[in-house]
Amino acid sequence: MLKAQWFGFLFLICFLCQSQQEYPKLTQIVTDNAQIFTESELEALRNKLYQFESETTNQLVILTINDLGGETIEQYAFQVFNQNRLGQESKDNGILILFSKLDREVRIEVGYGLEPYITDAVASRIIRNTMIPKFKEEDYHGGLDTATDQIIEFLKNPEALDEFKAEIEEESEMPWWLLGIIGLFLMIFVAVGGFIFYKGYSTLIEILRGMFIGKLAVFRGIFMAAFMMFPLIFGLVFIGVPLAFILLLIGLEDLMNDLANNFFLIILVVAGFICFTIVLVIYKIWAKGTENLKLSFFKSDKDYISKTFSSTGTHSFGSGSSGGSSSSFSGGGGSSGGGGASGSW
Repeated sequence: MLKAQWFGFLFLICFLCQSQQEYPKLTQIVTDNAQIFTESELEALRNKLYQFESETTNQLVILTINDLGGETIEQYAFQVFNQNRLGQESKDNGILILFSKLDREVRIEVGYGLEPYITDAVASRIIRNTMIPKFKEEDYHGGLDTATDQIIEFLKNPEALDEFKAEIEEESEMPWWLLGIIGLFLMIFVAVGGFIFYKGYSTLIEILRGMFIGKLAVFRGIFMAAFMMFPLIFGLVFIGVPLAFILLLIGLEDLMNDLANNFFLIILVVAGFICFTIVLVIYKIWAKGTENLKLSFFKSDKDYISKTFSSTGTHSFGSGSSGGSSSSFSGGGGSSGGGGASGSW
């Protein structure tokens, strides 16, 4: 029985090892496993890309396959790129164009070193405007040949790349009426969040005031104040998400990231909020003039609680919580972090 179990275990291990996806080992700068090119087309592509590599050291590689074997094209391209170590190790200056014939998908995978130039947006527009229209006509060579011409031009001519990026920015600009609709939608979110935050904060102030004048037991008040954090956080999310979206729209993503990663600033804001709240509570007690500061740890005034925190009272507890081919080819040790773009037709 024990031998049978060991045999089954070893068989399972062997099966899993054999079932792992095997990725092509590239020995040419253009590998046409899907056989979509004629001999002359293949020769011309290889000569062009080898010449580009010799002039710039950048490696632009094409791989065509029949299918992805059930994997996503992003994962397949990432594995092929890194297992073949495309580009140079010191520069990470490789680019892989992966074409899957039966899946009707294509991807441009970009090495770390070239991501500032061939950005995700640039790669996406090349796929969308250059490759896909040709692929729909089954002109696979035309789409890939023209796309490589574009990439070569952009990496050799910074002015052409800047002009291309400017066209992308113009495409992404929203019409004024759409901006107005988005702005109105965001204002509604901010207004709802502001109302929820105000109701929750007002109740929190009253909870702390009740604790400071001895009408609300400290232990009970702490529990109620902790519960009131939920509508406060909910309201802040409703306010913060639209504001973060606005910062992204106007190009202040770096500022937003700096603020989010500044731990000292976050502590300072929280401490300031707590101090402001305590000062506000003390001022509210002082303004009434008829209440003294005192604490009651266990005993609460039932009349005060029912009047202040009931569902019909002024402060409703919890009211805010609803809601050439002969040339040799090999990778130079570069790597990719997954940058690039994919498309299908």
